[in-house]
Amino acid sequence: MTVASTAGDAAYWALAIFLVLLGVGSLIALVKLGQLFDRVSSLIRGTERDALPVVVKTGGTVDRVNYQLDKLDTVTDSAVSMADSADTAVRAVSSVITTPVEKVSGLASGIAHGLSSFKKTRSPAEAMDAAKDAARRRQEDLAQDLHGAGPTPPTSERPTPTPPPPPEPKPDPWPKPPPTPKPDPAPIPPDELR
Repeated sequence: MTVASTAGDAAYWALAIFLVLLGVGSLIALVKLGQLFDRVSSLIRGTERDALPVVVKTGGTVDRVNYQLDKLDTVTDSAVSMADSADTAVRAVSSVITTPVEKVSGLASGIAHGLSSFKKTRSPAEAMDAAKDAARRRQEDLAQDLHGAGPTPPTSERPTPTPPPPPEPKPDPWPKPPPTPKPDPAPIPPDELR
């Protein structure tokens, strides 16, 4: 008995071997890609964990230094210009650090949401829209967290709380529609038509 008795059988065997090799190669490539994504997400998590507190503390330190300089009243114009230069430099460094962190964090969030949406809907367009929307939201949230962080200056007073709205009376219930009358019974046909 021969392995390939006809040319068609040989072609089928060659195609089967090719597809098996293609599947094995694809599996290896996908495993490597998964490892790459794992490393990238680990890098992003580490960057968020380590860099964001430093940025927030740096901003708080700059705010406290500015507050103390304002309390002391500037001694000379050169001291004022030096403090402004330091403030500008620290804020420039903070913006240089925060912008890439926001972008990378938005990219990671976009990839995660895009893949999740693609698994769910199997639509590349919807997955791309979900990824872009998630990346934009993550960047906005992170920017708001970074720019809104920091201590409240000691001279600010606590704002007065907003009073609760006055209670409103309950609305009247919907009126019930009038009952529908029953139709009259059908007339009985005359005897000559029966």
